[in-house]
Parts: sequence; structure tokens; C-alpha cells
Amino acid sequence: MEDEYPGLWQLWFKYQCVTDGHSPEKRWLMRGGKNDRDWIVTRNALKKINPEDLIVVALPGCRIGRIGRVLSTKITDEDWDALVPGDSDWKQGYMGRRIFVHWELESAPDSPDQVVQLPEGVSLGRGTLHRVNRPVEWFREVIAEPANWVRMVGLFGYERALSDYIAHYPYRLKDGLEPYPNEKIREKVFSDGSRADVLLLDGDGKPVIVECKRESPDEGAVRQLRRYIKRLKDLTGEQASGILVHGGARTVDEKVWREAEKSLRVKIEFFHYKLDVEFVPSCRVSFS
Repeated sequence: MEDEYPGLWQLWFKYQCVTDGHSPEKRWLMRGGKNDRDWIVTRNALKKINPEDLIVVALPGCRIGRIGRVLSTKITDEDWDALVPGDSDWKQGYMGRRIFVHWELESAPDSPDQVVQLPEGVSLGRGTLHRVNRPVEWFREVIAEPANWVRMVGLFGYERALSDYIAHYPYRLKDGLEPYPNEKIREKVFSDGSRADVLLLDGDGKPVIVECKRESPDEGAVRQLRRYIKRLKDLTGEQASGILVHGGARTVDEKVWREAEKSLRVKIEFFHYKLDVEFVPSCRVSFS
């Protein structure tokens, strides 16, 4: 739902509820007068929800919001109370069936701007509302680990800006790192058209290739970095090490660690970055 209604999770968090968007009228219009099959499945699931049941909010990108304990429901056609304002297409509003919950926040991020990244490969199933096949304690353990907390909105196109920052301030990434002295090599485009994000030197004068990823790294990112290391050795004869700088969750999947450890001659490290953006009112200055 977050893809269709950006910011919906923040509204759920604020109003202590989750919602369903099958309108009393629109579900008929969409099917030319025939009842929407998805609504039938959802309606049957809604009827089974009782106070004290637990709901986990699934979000895009294999992430979850929080666990909510059901307090009450307002899910009939007569209860329709739109959480998302209407528009020219549908003045009645959207997301009007509400399930009121109490969010579990004792061991979870206390801001809706932070959500929880699940391990790679975990599936929460398909459908608007359905049972999940993992015990609630498993979700609670994942939520309680701060290394799994990520920003809800974090997919700005800032990989290039991050690379430029590391190139100018390499010591902020790791003590002892310095810019690579040969700019022709540092900016070298390899024969296949690819180019490493940043090329540095460590404290021993050995080259270090840095690759930046805005999300959690996968096995493909490790193999990509290893290819850059090989191409640099072919070009200069120097054996480089590698650093993967990544966003997403601070935890790195075990499969990715194993991929990085396949070659004993090539050292690859992982560093997580966090980006904070602050807005303050501008000042007006007048000159007389």
C-alpha cells in the first residue's frame, strides 16, 4: 500500500491503526458491477480479526513497520472513515476501514521515520491481509536489534555525492586512508566501461577500492568489487583491498560475508553509513 499511498505508514503510526481501502462503492465500479474477488478474500480475513490479535505491517523492500495489538475494528460499509483524503477520481476518500491497534514500541524505533529491515530472502507472503508463517517472537527479535533499523525514506540518488565525499575526506571513512596520488589511474575507466567509485591508499601505501551502495549489499556487489580489484591489478600490478560502503540495515547477510571471504588474497570490509538531512529557516540580511 505504501507504493500507492506514499506516507501511509506514517499515518498508521500516528493514528494507531491499520486500514483497508476497499470502498463500499468503488469495489463494484472497478469490476463493472461484479464484486471484487480481492475484496471477498480481504472481507473474510477482516471478519476473523479479534481484539488481542497481533498484526505486523509489511512495507516495500522486505521491511516491516511495527507489531500492533488489535484493540477494536471499524470495518463495515457504514464505518467507512477515510484516512487518505479524496480526489477528483474518488471524493469519498481512501483507506476507510480501520483496525485500531496499540503499537509495540518497547524494543522498537520510536519514530515512524525508522522501520525494520528483514533478512534477505524472507517472504511475508502475498495479499492485502493474510497470516504470516513465522512466530511473533521471531519478528520481535528482529525488531529489537537496532542494526536492522533503517530510514523509511532513504533512496535518494546520492551514491555519487557519497563517493565524492569519501574521495575528499577518506579519513572519515577509516583512519589512515588517503587519496590515491595518480589522478589518471584514479579516474581510469576500465576496458568494459566500468569504473570504481573511489580509489584510495591505506596507511601502508596499498590501494583500496571503495564501492558505494545506497542499500544493503548483496553477493553481486561483492563480486563487482572483486572484479574492480582484479582489473586494477591487471592495470598497475598492485594488489588492492576493497571496502563496500552501504546504506540499508547495518547488518550484512551471512551469505554476503561468505562471498567476501571466498578469496583469502582479497580483503573486503563493510562500512555502513547514515545520512542526516536538516532543514532550518533561512535568514534575511539587508545591506544599507
